[in-house]
Amino acid sequence: MVPATPDSFGTLPGVSAAEVRPASPSDAAEIARIQRIAWREAYTDLLGAEAIDSLDAADLEGTWAETIGYPASAVYLATEGSFTVGYCVAGPAPEDEAAAADGSLPTDAGATGLIASLVVEPRWGRRGHAGRLLATAADGLRAQGLSRGITWVAQSDHATLGFYRRAGWAPDGTVRTLDTGRGTLREVRLTGTLELELTR
Repeated sequence: MVPATPDSFGTLPGVSAAEVRPASPSDAAEIARIQRIAWREAYTDLLGAEAIDSLDAADLEGTWAETIGYPASAVYLATEGSFTVGYCVAGPAPEDEAAAADGSLPTDAGATGLIASLVVEPRWGRRGHAGRLLATAADGLRAQGLSRGITWVAQSDHATLGFYRRAGWAPDGTVRTLDTGRGTLREVRLTGTLELELTR
């Protein structure tokens, strides 16, 4: 599941020292903290409070430390002052993520990047952080020679769908259904250019 907190592309007056930087292994605990908060808000109804509460902080932190060190992807952090407020994971899209529903690959599969996760802690929403994260991730993907991006968003998450639409991305007609153990989550795939002009 890839929760993404919607955001405006601009920066509100009075917001200072807001930036995006690459994550380091020492950031793993903060990323895990934000993930637990975001999942509690986005998925409690779907997964149940017990499942959310059972997310082990140490296990999540270890997973994030491994993700940050994984050479095929990049993890970015959004900060405001001394606070870590969001994160984004991006990299070249694996073939199974870029493939059509019938398993066939598009001609530009090798030039496609994946926004695997984009999350802003809810209390820091609508301050430009998600837009800066997406723009920075797009820059990094373009630097790897990629030209198109994809991501997956819950079909019921209209706010996040709207965020990506404002970035110029749109559903490409591919959907998938994930089994959560308590039900199913239907996600749609969105795609768009990596030539973004968002406020950083």
